[in-house]
Amino acid sequence: MIDPIRRALISVSNKTGLLEFAHRLISRKVEILATGGTATLLKSHGVPVTVISDYTGFPEILDGRVKTLHPKIYAGLLCRPQIDQSVLDTHQIRPIDLLIVNLYPFQETITPPNCTLEQAI
Repeated sequence: MIDPIRRALISVSNKTGLLEFAHRLISRKVEILATGGTATLLKSHGVPVTVISDYTGFPEILDGRVKTLHPKIYAGLLCRPQIDQSVLDTHQIRPIDLLIVNLYPFQETITPPNCTLEQAI
């Protein structure tokens, strides 16, 4: 039997179809954690969401390039709740059952011949 999805982390650059998908998650009682821009879009459309920096207690840094590099995220994704529950409890970590992510369009960003290093990063 597959365990139910209780919590999802969403961090997407291309947000096509995101609202419909998020509403489906909410209808299934899935808690949503999301990074800054993703959370802003979801909240503006009435989707309940926890901003990842509120969950971790650590802000997004380096112009948003570092958002989810935090033990609460890694442990939440990698944990085995039946085995690791005491560690999760000790550090107030919640299991993350579903990860929805896509990366920013790097190839498209660097294709123009006048693209600067700052734009690429």
